[in-house]
Amino acid sequence: MLDETDRHLLRLVQRDATLTADALGRALNLSPSQAGRRRARLETDGLIRATVARLDPFKLDLNVQAFVQVQMASHAPDRARAFLRLLETEPRVVSVWTMTGEADYLLRVWCHDLTALNDLIHCVLLPHDAVARVQSQIVMDQPKRDGPLPV
Repeated sequence: MLDETDRHLLRLVQRDATLTADALGRALNLSPSQAGRRRARLETDGLIRATVARLDPFKLDLNVQAFVQVQMASHAPDRARAFLRLLETEPRVVSVWTMTGEADYLLRVWCHDLTALNDLIHCVLLPHDAVARVQSQIVMDQPKRDGPLPV
């Protein structure tokens, strides 16, 4: 059961995962040890899954973000597993969702340039025997960055 203090702590660490127990304690009006124990409990309970850094893609020369819809030619379990293994090993694919509707998968990809996106689509995705169709949308701008979950 989450109380309001737990929810406040979750909002804080979503914005800055490097907050110390001392800083969390001040923000939550708790002692550092109480804040640290709450955070540890939320980690143990799986509400906080990881502490990661958000990198700036443009400073890493990743200039093209796209969403790629994939429609499968076959839903046979072995072919679907093989396709998912391909996605797991492809570094340009950063997120994968299974979807309802016409597309079976939605991929979020980051590439250095359009040539790399073309390579991903035509040399990696389309040749896979489980894939029937691929459609991509290139992101022009992202006015709202990936935000925290509403807790």
